[in-house]
Amino acid sequence: MSGTSAALTVTTGDQPCACLQGSWILAQYAQLVRTVASPAVPVVCLDASGLTELDTAGAALLVKLLGADALCRMLPDATGLSAERRALLLAVASAMAGQEALPPTVSRWSDGLARLGERMLSGWQQLIMLLGFMGLTLSTLVVSIVRPRRWRLTALVAQMHQCGLNAVPIVALLTFLVGAVVAFLGATVLANFGATIYTVDLVAYSFLREFGVLLTAILLAGRTASAFTAQLGSMKVNEELDALRTQGLDPIELLVLPRLLALVLTLPLLTFIAMLSGMVGGAMVSLLSLDISLAQYLAIVQQVPVRHFLVGMGKAPLFALLIALIGCLEGFKVGGSAQSVGEHTTSSVVQSIFVVILLDAIAALFLMEMDW
Repeated sequence: MSGTSAALTVTTGDQPCACLQGSWILAQYAQLVRTVASPAVPVVCLDASGLTELDTAGAALLVKLLGADALCRMLPDATGLSAERRALLLAVASAMAGQEALPPTVSRWSDGLARLGERMLSGWQQLIMLLGFMGLTLSTLVVSIVRPRRWRLTALVAQMHQCGLNAVPIVALLTFLVGAVVAFLGATVLANFGATIYTVDLVAYSFLREFGVLLTAILLAGRTASAFTAQLGSMKVNEELDALRTQGLDPIELLVLPRLLALVLTLPLLTFIAMLSGMVGGAMVSLLSLDISLAQYLAIVQQVPVRHFLVGMGKAPLFALLIALIGCLEGFKVGGSAQSVGEHTTSSVVQSIFVVILLDAIAALFLMEMDW
């Protein structure tokens, strides 16, 4: 009967034996947990003659009390067990054999080195994958250029609207505020030397060479790269990419090239807007706080060599290429779940920002050594 009291007793003798009585089922699980304890001495055999009922819950509790390995050793010679119950206990014990509590491990310095090595290897593999994806995309672009019928002009214009035009307000506002902050901080320091007039040069040089393209690229890395990854990742989860391949369409040509070209075309334009907005912010602070007139501000800006503007604009296409490739690559790497979409979207933003800042730092050091 299912109401029979369940128990586990141990017979003493040369071979201590665990004797099961009653119903070891889910309905009796709470009572079993309260009343049944692990044997005080190791048992070497199992007697289930008094066992009336058994299910998975009771079998799991028995494994916890006797131990998975010990129970597996006792099952072949156990008495009173039907073939079905013996198979159930063996299956549960085998499944729980690897789940027994392990002794706490002590963290060592070698564990940190191992994790560092794993991350370095993962980063190297990611770099190789990015280079391969870049080669595949550029080769597809070369093939498409000589075939005007295969150009996706509608998709290109739509992506330019999304990546470029819609990003103008946030880029202009952010760079305007940063320009005002740079001018204010520069004036605060330069005032100690009576050289507040050089605040104009500080703002102009910083935005033409660095801040204009860097802030724009970071904004698009967070805004556009994540959008590319989410769009392509959702298409992969919904098996739309497989449907395109089934129809004989190339996802690189259909989905990646319009996004890549749109970003390469719009990032230089957004960089130019960022440069202007940053210097407008600096002009506002100069006019309101430093008593530098707008005419004087513009006269000083006009004396800045044009090569600084060309240096800033020259970085924009390279940053755009890398941001678009990273965003699309992470989208293609998405697995079959919504969690994977979120993970790869986060990864694309982090990788894009890291690559942009790293390349900008390398370019700054190189240009400084070349005196450009």
